Amino acid sequence: MSDLSALPAVSREWHLVARPQGWPTAADFALREVPVTAPAPGHILVRNLHMSVDPYMRGRMNDVKSYIPPFGLDRPMDGGAVGEVIASAAEGFEVGDHVLHGLGWREYADVEAGQATKVDGSLAPLSAYLGVLGMPGMTAYAGLFETASFKEGDAVFVSGAAGAVGSLVGQFAKIKGASRVIGSAGSDEKVKLLTEKYGFDAAFNYKAAPVAEQLKEAAPDGIDVYFDNVGGDHLEAAIGSLKLHGRATLCGAIAGYNDTEPAPGPRNMMAIIGKRLRLQGILVNDHWGLKDQFVKDVAGWLRSGELRYDETVVEGIENGVDAFLGMLRGENTGKMIVSFTG
Repeated sequence: MSDLSALPAVSREWHLVARPQGWPTAADFALREVPVTAPAPGHILVRNLHMSVDPYMRGRMNDVKSYIPPFGLDRPMDGGAVGEVIASAAEGFEVGDHVLHGLGWREYADVEAGQATKVDGSLAPLSAYLGVLGMPGMTAYAGLFETASFKEGDAVFVSGAAGAVGSLVGQFAKIKGASRVIGSAGSDEKVKLLTEKYGFDAAFNYKAAPVAEQLKEAAPDGIDVYFDNVGGDHLEAAIGSLKLHGRATLCGAIAGYNDTEPAPGPRNMMAIIGKRLRLQGILVNDHWGLKDQFVKDVAGWLRSGELRYDETVVEGIENGVDAFLGMLRGENTGKMIVSFTG
């Protein structure tokens, strides 16, 4: 769109209007209309096509100091998005370019050019840059290979294994020679997906029986690496199953994100000392030095068919909050995407 007079008059965007207490509700959000203006010098105007909803966003709804600032009240939320440039006042960006940027939760985004990255829709579907080739994929890659120091022959347990990150962790481990990969998920259908599509050696429904019992049955000889997306009873079970000098990457603790009181920690913390375990947190922003190798490896595995991925797509910005809440409840398989392409 080169004719600036043809720009849309308004853009819809989601605002946080109240800090959730426990589980968020629809009343904590408002979909509002704001005027669309031509981009300022050095900026581009992007029509968002797909946006990401991710577990970390729940933490940003609390007014607490963390590794990323909280969402402001009565302000648009933000997050990963990919879209098409419809007006440009920045060198290097042309109308029609597709870009990845951080101003999701809105239909149109005025993006500083330095905060946008061109992406090629001929190499992969644009939505893949929010998942397997984006932040979740990079988190899985760095968390397994760098934080957990994975090596060939390791036995690996992944919680939240049917989600955007976990489903990739398990496959990366198999591709690189894991001796055994075990996953947990929240339904029998997801368990079947893990073993039949993603190639996990074993998987279990954590709602069916105590996690520690099921993990011991699935990995009777123990595990070398645990990739934690859940926390709670999963972390306690993993500490019990980790071998001497085992390693755990602590990526998320979605089991407790909506708790109103602090959850008790694992009851077997002393085992960390006796087994000389290493439990280390991961923030993906610490690992972008791996980006080129990540893209090379993952693109190659996608081309060869060794790596498979799923997306759960919700259509329409008006359904963005429903998609977010559904993701927190585990209704997604693979990456949860909100598309505005209809």
